[in-house]
Amino acid sequence: MDQLVERQRAFFYTGKTKDLSFRLDSLRKLKDAVKRYEPDIINALKKDLGKTEKDAYMTEIGMVYNECNYIIKRLKSWVQPQRVKTALPLKGAKSFLLREPYGVSLIIAPWNYPFQLVIIPLIGAIAAGNCVILKPSEKTPLVSKLLVQMIEGVFEKEYVAVVEGDQKVSEALVESDVDFIFFTGGEKTGKKVMESAAKRLVPVVLELGGKNPCIVDKDANLELAARRIMWGKLLNAGQTCIAPDYLLVHERIKNSLLQKIKEEVSHFYGEEPLKHSNYQRVANREQFDHLVRFLTNGKIVLGGKVDREQLLISPTILDEISWEDPVMQEEIFGPILPVIAFSELDEAIEKIRYLPKPLAVYYFSESEEKQVKVVESIPFGGGCMNDTILHVSSPRLPFGGVGTSGMGRYRGKYSFECFSYEKSILQQTTRFDIPFRYPSSKNSLKWIRYFFK
Repeated sequence: MDQLVERQRAFFYTGKTKDLSFRLDSLRKLKDAVKRYEPDIINALKKDLGKTEKDAYMTEIGMVYNECNYIIKRLKSWVQPQRVKTALPLKGAKSFLLREPYGVSLIIAPWNYPFQLVIIPLIGAIAAGNCVILKPSEKTPLVSKLLVQMIEGVFEKEYVAVVEGDQKVSEALVESDVDFIFFTGGEKTGKKVMESAAKRLVPVVLELGGKNPCIVDKDANLELAARRIMWGKLLNAGQTCIAPDYLLVHERIKNSLLQKIKEEVSHFYGEEPLKHSNYQRVANREQFDHLVRFLTNGKIVLGGKVDREQLLISPTILDEISWEDPVMQEEIFGPILPVIAFSELDEAIEKIRYLPKPLAVYYFSESEEKQVKVVESIPFGGGCMNDTILHVSSPRLPFGGVGTSGMGRYRGKYSFECFSYEKSILQQTTRFDIPFRYPSSKNSLKWIRYFFK
């Protein structure tokens, strides 16, 4: 690990990675490589996670193309020094800000979106001018091996390298002498990453998760709400950090909404989802066993069927859930949706505010006034009004959490800023010199008082 970091730092200090033409050329090479490997990426995602070609393209490959195109088109303007006003006491000088790459950046990716959650941060790191070490998840081995093959075919290891391995490899990378760490994963591991980085004062971005509430008010369009909620919940078999984690439903419309949800799930996957060719399995045995334990909570009003051999859990709605049930104590990360009724919106907001800050909040209502109230009353990373998930699809919207759901933002220009820092520069004139700062200056205190007032 140390040798790799030293090689990358030596390459970084050649200055090549900071050259605009080099950055743009690297981004184009990366995009071309994704195009060449597209069938292999789809195949690896199918074998590792059971993703359909449509889901693989929509949630992984297409997002990479979108991000790459967006940044290539705008990077030239982003890298320019930004002039700022100079304070009056510094008359004659020029002030500007320059975005500077950190150096050697480490990107650690999870298993649920094992391609795009490696490549999209990589795009930002390259755009900012860094050298990069990528650590894909060992839980998606085919995608991991494909990333090694693809990246090694495009970049030298002293510029961008892929390191495979288990948790011990990740720990060794985090403890190495990198300049910046970008981690996507669970809260527990995120704390360990931050603790290790803190010992060396290495800046960290943590993209975590949490229990994302989905609130459906009494004036919501129930048919659309049911369709959009279950699309967001069942995307990637619920294994999405911004998936709706639980439903808070107004008591007047709860039964109607649950009926609509049943109808929409039937439209999606028929009467037997476990036999549907487009229904996705849970990623691994450990996650499957973890999810099955939740099926004893509350009352199953939809689904609850499992296929242990195929790692399948049908779309499941749990009614009559209390806040104390195990399913409400941790992020679910699967196709199980608990339901809790509320009588007043203020009641739902108050409860959410006493819980750890969620990564996403979703609210369904026809009232713009109440939408504003939800946005302004609840701390969360991002979200949608009358939809789910889609806020993450735009490179113009920064993505990230707050508190236990993470820290730091990326996507689009925010990725460029995420992997760089602002260097402040004062370019002083030599045509004249204002003397009052020097000890020998007469009446200097008078002038100092004047300028600072």
